Amino acid sequence: MISIVIPIHNEEPAILPLYDRLCAVMERIDKPYEILFVDDASTDRSFELLANLVETDKSLKVIRLRRNFGQTAALSAGFDEAQGNIIISLDGDLQHDPEDIPALLAKIEEGYDIASGWRKNRLDNAITRKIPSRVANWLMAKASGLELRDFGTTFKAYRAEILKDVNLYGELHRFIPALASFYGARVAEVPIRNSPRLSGGSHYGLGRTMRVLFDILTIKFLLTYFTRPMHFFGKIGLLGTGLGGAILTYLFIFKLMGNEIMVHHGPLMMAGGFLLLAGLMMFSTGLLGEVLMRTYFESQGRRIYAVREIRCRKEPQLKDGAR
Repeated sequence: MISIVIPIHNEEPAILPLYDRLCAVMERIDKPYEILFVDDASTDRSFELLANLVETDKSLKVIRLRRNFGQTAALSAGFDEAQGNIIISLDGDLQHDPEDIPALLAKIEEGYDIASGWRKNRLDNAITRKIPSRVANWLMAKASGLELRDFGTTFKAYRAEILKDVNLYGELHRFIPALASFYGARVAEVPIRNSPRLSGGSHYGLGRTMRVLFDILTIKFLLTYFTRPMHFFGKIGLLGTGLGGAILTYLFIFKLMGNEIMVHHGPLMMAGGFLLLAGLMMFSTGLLGEVLMRTYFESQGRRIYAVREIRCRKEPQLKDGAR
């Protein structure tokens, strides 16, 4: 089965056209499918339209969230409810063309775990969307080590088992390929069309830039130091402790020579003490991180690896009476 997950928020004009086009595409694919709309507390008639459609289509499911939790939470709710072994996510504003779904599925059938859409010819404003997006995508690729040209699009296809290894928080939905690659997922990029919005404006703009930068830093830490936080905090702690210790040692020798420290080097002594304390705090943070990491994996029974498959040589079966 193929599950299609669509988070929506106030997309009333696009719902019926999107539903009709999705059904037409999936009928041509001729495989079992389900469509899951996740209503992130819309204030227009989006849910009413979807509730009417559910009455006539058994392949349609509508999930309504209690309040506006954001796109990441809406996607997570859809992924949790999806029954298919392949899950496709796309936006509900018709900027993603449902007719591109077969191209994503073709990559999955080639053996990839994730087929990620690439808006090769974007129609967005160059100043507010295209240039910031290009910079952000470059930073994301460098931070994650995954060479994708478009992290931001929701239009992707996943093998369902891959999503089981990824927990989504904050606004990390755009980093699912990077997070999944941590567990060895194979990712391919597929060019997709970028259509203009039917109505309304985008929910994103320049104000999202700082949040994206924070997310990039978070992903860099998770992918590089998640299972070894002491390697990150320890480096900073060693630097601070080393510099602070060297300064205080110098001042101690200076004091033994009969000089007055506070008169000549008061600020330097304060800096040395601060660096020493900051370094010890970084070491302590690293140790606490190691404890928390072990608690996280052991309390939930999670593993720090994911097995793709297990093969072994089968022992020949003995005939009856043979020893």
